[in-house]
Amino acid sequence: MTQEGPGPKRKDQDSEAAWGVVGYLVSGLVAWGGLGAIADHYFDTSLFFPIGLALGAGLGLYLVWVRYGKA
Repeated sequence: MTQEGPGPKRKDQDSEAAWGVVGYLVSGLVAWGGLGAIADHYFDTSLFFPIGLALGAGLGLYLVWVRYGKA
């Protein structure tokens, strides 16, 4: 009889997780930074782009923690 369980991780799973982390972080920066840049252009300011980048980085890190941080 064989034991069923999680078993050892494969290298492919680690690689997929690493690319997922990069994807969440980059997409947060691009999406929220882009919205900030659009708002800056529309309102003729230079305030929303850095706020968008900070918000995107924070939300990207939060999504990484939710998705991959819990064991």
